[in-house]
Amino acid sequence: MKIAFLGTPDFALPSLKMLHERGDDVVVFTQPDKPVGRKAVMTPPPVKKAALEYGMKVYQFDKIKSEEGVAALKAESPELMVTAAFGQILSRENLAVPKYGCINVHGSLLPKYRGAAPIQWAVINGEKITGVTTMLTDIGLDTGDILLKKETEIGENETAGELFDRLAEMGAELLKETIEALERGELKPIKQNEAEATKCGMIKKEYGHIDFSRGKEAVHNLVRGMNPWPCAYAMLEGEAVKIWKTRHSDAEPSRGEPGLILRADRFNGILVDCGDGVIEILELQFPGAKRMDAASAVLGHKMGFKVFE
Repeated sequence: MKIAFLGTPDFALPSLKMLHERGDDVVVFTQPDKPVGRKAVMTPPPVKKAALEYGMKVYQFDKIKSEEGVAALKAESPELMVTAAFGQILSRENLAVPKYGCINVHGSLLPKYRGAAPIQWAVINGEKITGVTTMLTDIGLDTGDILLKKETEIGENETAGELFDRLAEMGAELLKETIEALERGELKPIKQNEAEATKCGMIKKEYGHIDFSRGKEAVHNLVRGMNPWPCAYAMLEGEAVKIWKTRHSDAEPSRGEPGLILRADRFNGILVDCGDGVIEILELQFPGAKRMDAASAVLGHKMGFKVFE
C-alpha cells in the first residue's frame, strides 16, 4: 500500500519500522532539522534518520498544511496517511488527500489524555492503566473516531521513559492490526465519548519542582513522570538538585515535616519526609555533577536533617 507516514520523535520509530517490514511503499513527512545543544548543531529528527536508512523519500515542512505541504502530499498520492507523534495539526486539505483517510497512533486510551504528552501525564497523575489507541484523524486534537485500543498496566516504579518505549512498540503492533483490518474491510470506527474526554498539555521544566507537602504518592509519581525529561528537582540550600529515581520507604516514620531529610548515609540511603509518609531517593544529581546513586551522593554531601524546598 502507498502510505504517507507523518512522525517525528522516537515514539514513531517502531511504527515506521513495522511499515518498512510490511513492504509498504512509504513516503515520510517530518519536522525540519533543529539546532541541538550549546553549539546549536543542526540535528535531524529520529524519524528522518530512520527513513533515510530505509531508503524512503523524506519531506520536511514547518507547516504541512501550507500550500507546499498539501501540494507535496497530492503529488505523492498516498492511499493511506499514518501519523504518530507528528507534532502538527493537519488541515482538511491534508486529510482529503488519501483514499482511506488518516490513521493516528496515540499514546493513551482515548478519549482520556488527548494532547501532546499523554504518557508523562498518565504517570504524573498516578494512573494504574494506560495504553495505545488507533483513531481516524480529523481536524480536532485527538478527537477522531476510535479504531482499536490496547491497554497495559503501569508499573509502580515505572518511569515515563520506560513506559514511552513500551507504548511505542505496542502502538506499532496495534497499527499493524489496524491496517490489516482496513485491508480486510473489517474496521468499525466508534465515536469518542466526549463526557469522558480529558486533555493534557506540553510538559514544561518548571512542572518538575517537587512539593513534598503533596504527599508520598504525588512526589513519587512526579519523579517517575519527569524521567527522563525534564527531570524532577528540589531546592537544597539554594541549589536545584535533580531527583531521578525514588521509591516508597517504611524505614523511618514521617515526622510531618515535608521536605525534611530524615536520613542520609551510605547504608540506609536518603529518606525524605512527605508529610503522609517517606520517600527514598535512589538516584539524584547535584549542579555541575553527574547523575549518581544515593550511596555515592552522601559520600561527598552532608545532607542529614536538611530540608528540600
